[in-house]
Amino acid sequence: MAGTEEKLKRLREITAEISRLNSIQALLEWDQQVNMPRGGAEDRGNQTALIAGLAFDKSTSDELGTLIADLASEVTDLDADDEYAREIKVARRNFERSARIPREKIIEFVLATSAAHEVWVKARQDNDFKSFEPHLTHIFDLRRQQAELFQPYEHPYDALLEEYEPGMKTADVRAIFEALRPRQVELLRAIAASEQVDNTFVKQYYPFDDQRKLGSFIASRFGYDWERGRLDLAPHPFTTSFGAGDVRITTRFLEKDGMSALFSMMHETGHALYDQGLSPKYRETSLDRAASYAIHESQSRLWENMVGRSREFCRFAFPVMQMLFPQHLGNITLEQFYRGINRVEPSFIRVEADEATYNMHIMLRFEIETGLLDGSLRARDLPEIWNTRMQEYLGITPPDDTNGVLQDVHWSSGLIGYFPTYALGNLISAQLWEKMLQDYPGIPDAMTAGDFSQILAWLRQNVHSLSARYDPLDLVRRITGGPIDPEPYLRYLNTKYRDIYRF
Repeated sequence: MAGTEEKLKRLREITAEISRLNSIQALLEWDQQVNMPRGGAEDRGNQTALIAGLAFDKSTSDELGTLIADLASEVTDLDADDEYAREIKVARRNFERSARIPREKIIEFVLATSAAHEVWVKARQDNDFKSFEPHLTHIFDLRRQQAELFQPYEHPYDALLEEYEPGMKTADVRAIFEALRPRQVELLRAIAASEQVDNTFVKQYYPFDDQRKLGSFIASRFGYDWERGRLDLAPHPFTTSFGAGDVRITTRFLEKDGMSALFSMMHETGHALYDQGLSPKYRETSLDRAASYAIHESQSRLWENMVGRSREFCRFAFPVMQMLFPQHLGNITLEQFYRGINRVEPSFIRVEADEATYNMHIMLRFEIETGLLDGSLRARDLPEIWNTRMQEYLGITPPDDTNGVLQDVHWSSGLIGYFPTYALGNLISAQLWEKMLQDYPGIPDAMTAGDFSQILAWLRQNVHSLSARYDPLDLVRRITGGPIDPEPYLRYLNTKYRDIYRF
């Protein structure tokens, strides 16, 4: 037994070192997006590559592999619902995945994405896709090469999707999207045939300082711990964590949309609450992370939409907003505000999309990513492909690439396979919300009073504190009793928008 305890202790020491190196890399990447001058890109790429190389060496060492193999051989059932078994199983999965990719490929990838990010930022500002296209081609080439190391698979995208959603296949995502698309199109057609709601009071300039005060106030009410976090500005809102004691959120302010920053802050606060709520008993072990990216997105989408765009939330928050923005909202009624912030209107920008159209943005990106990976699409053709499918799916054509193919940070960061997790997160959020309201039917009344503690407590118990103990599909089944299911989300959308658009 002593031998097992010593091996487990050593495993956790190595895992902690890997975790710290990954946190240092995340800190460098946060700084690049928030503070770093553009001229620092080359040096930052070298710094990030150095840390990534050290983390890779730790993650694929012979010592770690031997420890995991020895400990796994001593576990009767690695699939058992047991913390120790789960820790070893996840550690083995992480090791086997890391060991498949050569060190030089990891370094090449880090350098490529670090350089690509700065090119993307400028290309987006200048509406210059051609300057970014070679970097995009290179990133997809590198990701394709990485995927090939995980053969056999039905589609190369399977290997990349597994990185974000363990157990999920490309065919599974396609099946879910095929079930969603016609039902969401049907809803959009019904909405389009109805009288449009007014949101002109939103599409104005709101003072940025007051927007920041409002967003920070709401984040605090949701439960964000400012002693373990901070707020900064970035070209594309994101959340990052360097450990439970340092979970940071970012946002951006738009000149012509006074509510964009509020909803991006609610979204990012949902992510941050998850990271702040991970169980301390799993700290710096293989379980010290979210169950998956879709589970993470379910948290951000739940707080942004189920809570933040609800009539109950508006009853609480709207008087506060009227005090902060009397010129904009002083003559607006609560019902006008609720309907206005939930206006359905096809938009060019994914992060500004309403709930009814959002998944269409994800389907477009999923189709492009899979096409670029399997060779059926080429990066140089993306602006035309993007615009054509935007017209087909949403009935609008972006006026330029800045508002089209260049809008997302993900591809410059190499996050190929990430986008489906947004739509899956939408579905899971509705499943969690239904179950939460079954358990605590008084939550809507509490939200009206500005009390969100029961929501956070339920999520802490059922999601956050479990960290990565359960694979995402197992976690969804454990909480809701079934698999990822589009029906609760479709029920939610139809109930909400039939009321708002009165059809």
